[in-house]
Amino acid sequence: MAISLTASTIPSLNAKVSASSSSKLSRLSSLQFPVQLRRLRISNGSRTSSSSKRRLLPVVEAKKQTFSSLDDLLQKSDKPVLVDFYATWCGPCQYMAPILNEVGAALKDKIQVVKIDTEKYPQIADTYRIEALPTFILFKDGKPSDRFEGAFTKDQLIQRIENSLSVKQ
Repeated sequence: MAISLTASTIPSLNAKVSASSSSKLSRLSSLQFPVQLRRLRISNGSRTSSSSKRRLLPVVEAKKQTFSSLDDLLQKSDKPVLVDFYATWCGPCQYMAPILNEVGAALKDKIQVVKIDTEKYPQIADTYRIEALPTFILFKDGKPSDRFEGAFTKDQLIQRIENSLSVKQ
């Protein structure tokens, strides 16, 4: 649902602005919508009221580890490492966060998942030429073996990772 306001729908916008009409400007700057519209929220294309329950996401426990460098982590890992390059302001990255947690849990015996915030570690992002977010790089034996960008469903991401793991180098 989109609300479009034009000068023809708000008569006071048709008036010419003069230096003495600052009170009109302040009145216009605080437009009020009808109560029905203020309570309306758009969710998955359907109308819901603001009093409806919000969907609660499951709590996911992250295993935080410290390494001296990404190279150190990649060399010491006993299984392939999927690195998610993301940023906190990136919408598709936020969409991928719970999916990546599910994929990590589903493939926990096959891969290790690592997230790198490109805002905090720009030198790592530069090293791997990260130009789009989210970017995923799958490392085998400490070397990049596959790279893909964008948002995926859980099934698409699992299929992509399993295909990459099955390819001989």
